[in-house]
Amino acid sequence: MATEAHAAEGATGYIIHHLTPLGVGHGFWALHLDTLFFSAVLGGLFIWFFKRAADKATSGIPGMAQNFVEMLIEFVDNQVKDSFHGKSKLIAPLALTIFCWVFLWNFMDLFPVDILPLVGSLMGLEYLRVVPSTDLNATFAMSISVFCLIIFYSIKVKGPWGFAKELLFQPFGPWLLPFNLLLKLVEEIAKPISLALRLFGNLYAGELIFILIALLPCYIQPVLSFPWAIFHILIITLQAFIFMVLTIVYLSMAHEDH
Repeated sequence: MATEAHAAEGATGYIIHHLTPLGVGHGFWALHLDTLFFSAVLGGLFIWFFKRAADKATSGIPGMAQNFVEMLIEFVDNQVKDSFHGKSKLIAPLALTIFCWVFLWNFMDLFPVDILPLVGSLMGLEYLRVVPSTDLNATFAMSISVFCLIIFYSIKVKGPWGFAKELLFQPFGPWLLPFNLLLKLVEEIAKPISLALRLFGNLYAGELIFILIALLPCYIQPVLSFPWAIFHILIITLQAFIFMVLTIVYLSMAHEDH
């Protein structure tokens, strides 16, 4: 619910305040401290939960945490088996990490929009954006990391000359080399851009809708926020799933040696 202080600023000021990151520096060298903090905390939470479940794993009657972790691992493993056609011990753990981490990023969108920023203001922080996936820097950092793995495995599996031939001679042969290179560069660059913008766009829009609901009168907010939150659970899960599956598919393509 919008606080009186922010309401006094008007709807535009309230929205800008919630979507402004806590940053230091300017331009390219700016660091969004809230994005880095929440990403690290959520990543640590993921590691702690899975390690705790592994430490307490039993061959007898499993607990709820073990059941959940095993079900999640089996789900990701099935996706890798269906979509990845190479041989790599990295892909399944990478896919599991991406799915869980991106889901936790997105899940922060379900917290009431004023609670954590209010806590931050009590600690002297002017701005606090709590959903890392609404920060384009975070989504691009994740997608560029995947892109670097794509290039690495393309060169490792096909060799430098094989990768160069793929760039220069496909799909139209050596006579259209510049055109082949242009098409291939567009295709490769589109992968990290599409991964980053898809996740960012969906979560940014979802966060904006929550903020707009918070600006409505208090008797209308529950009527709209609860159904939107239920629907948004599907969105955040789907976006994490799409990011994971596309990562698997792109890395599978990188492992194909024609």
